[in-house]
Amino acid sequence: MRVFASLGLILLLSSCSDAPTETKVKEPEKPPAPVTAQQAFLSTYPAARMWAGDSLPIHIRSINLTDVPSEAGKAGAWEITYVSPTQQGARIYSWSAIEAPGPLHKGVFAGKSQSWSGSSGQEKPFAASVFRIDTPAALESAMSSSKAYLDKPGTKPPVNFLLEFTPRFQDPVWRVMWGETAGSAEYTVFVDATTGQVVGKG
Repeated sequence: MRVFASLGLILLLSSCSDAPTETKVKEPEKPPAPVTAQQAFLSTYPAARMWAGDSLPIHIRSINLTDVPSEAGKAGAWEITYVSPTQQGARIYSWSAIEAPGPLHKGVFAGKSQSWSGSSGQEKPFAASVFRIDTPAALESAMSSSKAYLDKPGTKPPVNFLLEFTPRFQDPVWRVMWGETAGSAEYTVFVDATTGQVVGKG
């Protein structure tokens, strides 16, 4: 009887060892994709608050990348400048979908702290709570009010975004720019970042 019992135990163990083991297949890494301004802001904000508990954004700008094409209000990289009144300092935080030439690194990257003397210039810091309109909505508002410009023949420059708060408007405003910078843009629409209303064109 003991022989049959031992043989049964051996067969049971053998069948268990021959059972197929489940192997987990690693999912392929998703290709880099552009994000909206609010997504980039929310990625950098915790790091900025670690640097200075009273840090506030003073401007946000998009960076178009060749390897991660921009689309519908999204960009492959963003640069957010924060200031701290208590530290009298400023610091640039970037978010990038990829490693890129220059100061851009994949994910969140903090630049060096710089001195900041307060709101003596045109730009003023603003609370995150008033930044309600994200870039896809800002672009939609800008395009809906720019039919005459968009209908003109010819290739249009890539769209760029710049969020700033100046005495010209009562709220922080998106500059939706067809061109690289505020000074060189072919056409610009100003969209209130709190209400989403178009407040100027030029």
